[in-house]
Amino acid sequence: MENSAFCVRLSLKQRYFSLLCIAVLVMFVYRLRRNQPEVKMHRVIEGLKADSSHFTLEKKPFLILGGSIHYFRVPKAYWEDRLLKLKACGLNTLTTYVPWNLHEPERGVFDFEEELDLEAYLRLAASLGIWVILRPGPYICGEWDLGGLPSWLLRDQNMRLRTTYPGFTEAVNSYFDHLIKKVVPYQYSHGGPIIAVQVENEYGSYATDEEYMPFIKEALLSRGITELLLTSDNKDGLKLGGVKGALETINFQRLDPEEVKYLEQIQPQKPKMVMEYWSGWFDLWGGLHHVFSAEDMLTVVTEILKLDMSINLYMFHGGTNFGFMSGAFAVGRPSPAPMVTSYDYDAPLSEAGDYTTKYHLLRNLFSHHHATPLPKLPVASERSSHRPIIVRQHMSLWSILDLIEQPFKSEKPVNMENLPVNNNNGQAYGYTLYETTISSGGSLKSLNNIRDRALVFVEKQFVGVLDYKEQELSIPDGKGKRTLGLLVENCGRVNYGKTMDEQRKGIVGDIQLNANILRDFIIHSLDMKPDFVNRLQSSTHWTSMREKPSYPAFFQTRLYLSSSPKDTFIKLPGWSKGVVFVNGRNLGRYWSVGPQQTLYVPGAWLNRWDNEVIVFEELETDGKIQFSSSPDYGMTVDVQ
Repeated sequence: MENSAFCVRLSLKQRYFSLLCIAVLVMFVYRLRRNQPEVKMHRVIEGLKADSSHFTLEKKPFLILGGSIHYFRVPKAYWEDRLLKLKACGLNTLTTYVPWNLHEPERGVFDFEEELDLEAYLRLAASLGIWVILRPGPYICGEWDLGGLPSWLLRDQNMRLRTTYPGFTEAVNSYFDHLIKKVVPYQYSHGGPIIAVQVENEYGSYATDEEYMPFIKEALLSRGITELLLTSDNKDGLKLGGVKGALETINFQRLDPEEVKYLEQIQPQKPKMVMEYWSGWFDLWGGLHHVFSAEDMLTVVTEILKLDMSINLYMFHGGTNFGFMSGAFAVGRPSPAPMVTSYDYDAPLSEAGDYTTKYHLLRNLFSHHHATPLPKLPVASERSSHRPIIVRQHMSLWSILDLIEQPFKSEKPVNMENLPVNNNNGQAYGYTLYETTISSGGSLKSLNNIRDRALVFVEKQFVGVLDYKEQELSIPDGKGKRTLGLLVENCGRVNYGKTMDEQRKGIVGDIQLNANILRDFIIHSLDMKPDFVNRLQSSTHWTSMREKPSYPAFFQTRLYLSSSPKDTFIKLPGWSKGVVFVNGRNLGRYWSVGPQQTLYVPGAWLNRWDNEVIVFEELETDGKIQFSSSPDYGMTVDVQ
């Protein structure tokens, strides 16, 4: 009996040990999978080739039917919905930019988490059987601040962006060291979804350094990029934007046979592709909402396909320029015009992911290019409209200066990028308050050194605005010494054109009062980053709305939801200009000049029951925040 009991005990111990070993092995494999994700979506045969007049993939003819969806413009919770809708439309390829300024917000500090989890996006595409063309830049344009380049590059007064200037190439090399090793495992040759990689973006429209494109190409190849390389330019850019070893593609909205013929001439017996077929257009503050008719779009896309050209719809789904990330447009204008927050783009899938007439027309067209029926349409997203909520509390700008970094004293004004903040990376976005002392009234002249727009205050009382158009302002007389304040907003850096090296913001030179150049400034950086918003939420400076607010000011209230949150849109008809935060997330700018009149609020960012809403308003409010189940992008104009 003892021997039997001993054997039973030994058996139990052996079983326990075996189970423990299995558990350890499972944990090891799980951790290994997390660090080395399984991305295989196919058996590796032969990737995308451009060796004849047609693309081939896996040694078979392949027509690229692509659509652009930028992961950084869409809440992560909605990525799968948007990609399923892309696939259901008959598209087989996803294209996306990669924004350097979000992934490296400070030099040497990298962020690939949550909404910036590029690897998760690529894994999702693979799991859904969607191919990917990656457009890693470093410059991306995209109506995005500084075309995706980080503003800390501009701390170097000699910086020459998009050239082989050592200060730029060193930064690119450091960034690519981190980025490219993340995407290499997702290439076709590794069993992943990436079938092509674009070298830079539209360089032919910039083209200031003939050694630059070869540098970017080699930066990709030397880090393990093995898939087909592409470039992307409009017709004029094709003359200067190519690089040996990369297939040139073209961008346009209206089909010009001469442009297609030119592409054939410079690349005989090569596949033809429209890398950016512009399905709509972007909007500028103070302008109108651009629309491109569904019928005109369908006609052009049909003709492109008849020419056996591959196509990528830019955009298929635009999304939103959340936060302060929208760019500015300067080509052919006396001064830059900032982009609106919405990036709806009049695309086939709306800003909030809704089907449009364009979507259904394209789905019908693309269905004829598939041997099997297209997937069923995913269920349309639901929307909510809520009763207006009343602002409860306010806090003056002048009351929150103790919540931001210590002010910086300087004899002369210092531009945002060169302020000693954010670990000496400067200020990237938001507002900067410059204060100095004056002893008289008179004519305040900006000397065109305001970038981009300044609210001017004397003793915290608003006296007017300085910007590109208004460069002189009358300052009222007063007794003794008074504080002059200029709250300067960076409205968005130019993202396209020849002026990118000039995109420093804040006050970039001298300011003059009468004949005197102003000196001795105290400078406050108000970039409104998440840590600041968190401090704002817990501040004790909030004041009841029974007391009249002093502008600029932050306003706080709460939205209570008794059911599962759904997407909605905020409307602020009684407000002038500012920024909205919901549960600490920056939804973007609003401005009464339009055209955009609503801000998109993703239901995925709302909580059931309690939601905090904070609004930074520059000049006026009626104290009400309204909601709508549909967007209002303002009066429209046809894209010409």
